[in-house]
Amino acid sequence: MSEDRVLAGELATEAGHLLMQIRAESDLRGKELGAEGDQRSNDLLLERLAAQRPADKVLSEESADDKTRLEASRVWIVDPVDGTREYGTDGHADWAVHVALWSAASGLIAGAVALPALGITYVDNDDPVAETAGLASSPKGDRPRVVVSASRAPAFSQAVADAIGGEVLSMGSAGAKAMAVVRGEADAYVHAGGQYEWDSAAPVAVAQAKGLWCGRIDGSALVYNQDDTYLPDLIICRPELRDTILSVTAS
Repeated sequence: MSEDRVLAGELATEAGHLLMQIRAESDLRGKELGAEGDQRSNDLLLERLAAQRPADKVLSEESADDKTRLEASRVWIVDPVDGTREYGTDGHADWAVHVALWSAASGLIAGAVALPALGITYVDNDDPVAETAGLASSPKGDRPRVVVSASRAPAFSQAVADAIGGEVLSMGSAGAKAMAVVRGEADAYVHAGGQYEWDSAAPVAVAQAKGLWCGRIDGSALVYNQDDTYLPDLIICRPELRDTILSVTAS
């Protein structure tokens, strides 16, 4: 395992432990807890990256965008709390920490997604993941599942589910939805309600390493470290479902 991959996993896990501690000890809830967790997790990630990868640039949801990253050879793309609403709500496990590394030569070269409430971190290796439960609200049946945003589900969600003979499942956090596919709790994740690079970079790195297809709803590639960080749509799915899903979303 590369040193960068190990570091990505360590950082996501460490930030997740901090967030669980804050959640357990704080009297805050809702948006206030989300804001506290975002800030402290971001501080931890920036401090650790500055110490261990001082020559690299960082793009974080919770920090001002340093445009010198556009000329950099390596950029860490992080989301200190993906799914702040879920993080601030008791009983939710569908939130995550994202840590990814982009290189000018090869695109995404390392990624980790921590699911702190479940005590697990996924990294971009090819180790098989056994089907497991814990994110979805109900057990998976025989029909394929299409997981979508609980707050901004795409208009074509049901059409995609119908095309693959499946059903729609709502869930918070892009990282949680992506990992639901990695974990076998869902078969596809579709999104078209607006996202940024930090929402998908780490989940895509992990999902691709696990053999899933990742791309935009028109079938084009996901491109990172752009001047405009808005990257509004995404598909992560089992490869055999790609063409059927794109037949709906690309139109």
